[in-house]
Amino acid sequence: MENLISLVNKIQRACTALGDHGEASALPTLWDSLPAIAVVGGQSSGKSSVLESVVGKDFLPRGSGIVTRRPLVLQLHKIEEGSREYAEFLHLPRKRFTDFVAVRKEISDETDRETGRTKQISTVPIHLSIYSPNVVNLTLVDLPGLTKIAVDGQSDSIVQDIENMVRSYIEKPNCIILAISPANQDLATSDAIKISREVDPTGERTIGVLTKIDLMDKGTDAVEILEGRAFKLKFPWIGVVNRSQQDINKNVDMIAARRREREYFASTPEYRHLAHRMGSEHLAKMLSKHLETVIKSKIPGIQSLISKTIAELESELTRLGKPVAADAGGKLYAIMEICRTFDQIFKEHLDGIRPGGDKIYNVFDNQLPAALKRLQFDKQLSMENIRKLITEADGYQPHLIAPEQGYRRLIESSLTTIRAPADAAVDAVHSLLKDLIHKAISETVELKQYPGLRVEVGTAAIESLEKMREDSRKAALLLVDMEIGYLTVDFFRKLPQDVDKGGNPTHSLFDRYNDSYLRRIGTTILSYVNMVCATLRHSIPKSIVYCQVREAKRALLDHFFTDLGKLDPKRLSALLNEDPAVMERRTALAKRLELYRSAQDEIDAVAWSK
Repeated sequence: MENLISLVNKIQRACTALGDHGEASALPTLWDSLPAIAVVGGQSSGKSSVLESVVGKDFLPRGSGIVTRRPLVLQLHKIEEGSREYAEFLHLPRKRFTDFVAVRKEISDETDRETGRTKQISTVPIHLSIYSPNVVNLTLVDLPGLTKIAVDGQSDSIVQDIENMVRSYIEKPNCIILAISPANQDLATSDAIKISREVDPTGERTIGVLTKIDLMDKGTDAVEILEGRAFKLKFPWIGVVNRSQQDINKNVDMIAARRREREYFASTPEYRHLAHRMGSEHLAKMLSKHLETVIKSKIPGIQSLISKTIAELESELTRLGKPVAADAGGKLYAIMEICRTFDQIFKEHLDGIRPGGDKIYNVFDNQLPAALKRLQFDKQLSMENIRKLITEADGYQPHLIAPEQGYRRLIESSLTTIRAPADAAVDAVHSLLKDLIHKAISETVELKQYPGLRVEVGTAAIESLEKMREDSRKAALLLVDMEIGYLTVDFFRKLPQDVDKGGNPTHSLFDRYNDSYLRRIGTTILSYVNMVCATLRHSIPKSIVYCQVREAKRALLDHFFTDLGKLDPKRLSALLNEDPAVMERRTALAKRLELYRSAQDEIDAVAWSK
């Protein structure tokens, strides 16, 4: 059984060392799920004396007013008979205290470090472990004494602050409340009983301790309370007789004090029949036994919490990624793998596995055709412009059959306007590819680990896209220029038909360029331009896909990979210079995961052995 409490103590210490005590989480912390005993009482109720009696050592600060100003998490560890007693503080690792006067001073000093030399309180606990052959395995939390008024040097809110602190511990369902009340005061006014009743109305978690029984007025006793007739709790009341102030001043040791306590209950007629369950020694044993029972009952819940938390920690560690490799080869491999992951995510966006690639098709299916339709050929094919260009093209000698040079100039000036929609389509696809790169970077979990690498990969990818855009622009505009540079022959073969339809080359130049004739030329040219637009509507997307989209899928990071192989180890390390906050988080999570797995194994072993 002692092994079970020792295990819980071990887990609690590890939780505290890793900051798992009270950390905000979607799940309760492991610390909160582990049963512990909180010592509650008003000022001057004898709370500190009870704790010292249980431990068998003078180690707590003493004085007037609020002496305990921070929670003291006290873990007792039973060691082999004959071993030397010692104490350890969590904030002073590897330092052993064998002088308990020094322990008392360190508690005071550590309190002052947190609160300053004032009478204020702090919720930050002090963690103290005591190893002794004269103790039982136990965990106790000594809380500041409840008070009714603030004294000089304290804030007006201190009364409520202390109560809130106490409640934060005793409200937990796994907390056992050790309620300390002085027997020489009316129990109805006991601060400990009052607050315990509020959080534990059935008394299932409350153990009552009555102090100062030997200081009661003559002719009075605490028998009715100790027998459970005056104020009944689920567990029997335990009476203790603490050392008097005179005993403390004379440095009467705890062994002698315990002996005198036993003699008091055995020799006092009113309490003789209760002597077997009175005293600090019985209190310590009963608390240890009760704590073991509670721990056993909570094992299934603890196991469930540990399993859930392990899954939660593993998931977050996976999200944070693996730690950086130490050697240059390992770092290069890690960078390549991360880049391949990014590249794969980018391709999945293009291929429709992830959203975004469909917007590129929208450029080809809607944006480009709409831009081509919006082209205004009215200016190029107005009567005035047709007459002007055809006349100028003839020069000093009028054309014989059809104004071929005029046709060419009109067609060229019209087709030149198609360059703008082609250019715009290239830019639109470039912009969409850039957006997909940003998405892929944000979705590559590993890149979040390394801000430097994230910037370099993003820059390299954008630079590749810029080069691909320029190549694509040249190719798309070249398609337009090819249509401008060579007109379809079949179109010109239709021109002589104008003679059969009334065109007479013997007419004067003025007559031949009448409105009807010019209108027919404009209609013919517009028909040809529309035919070319229909062709380019299909060929421009093919060119863009070939030069931009296909190339981005094939070789987005090729130049980056080439340059990567030339980097020295120092530069590789700089690329994997992880965010310090992420590194700290991963380290903390790994340690916590190790703790939970160890706790899982040990608790499972205890559960199976039951």
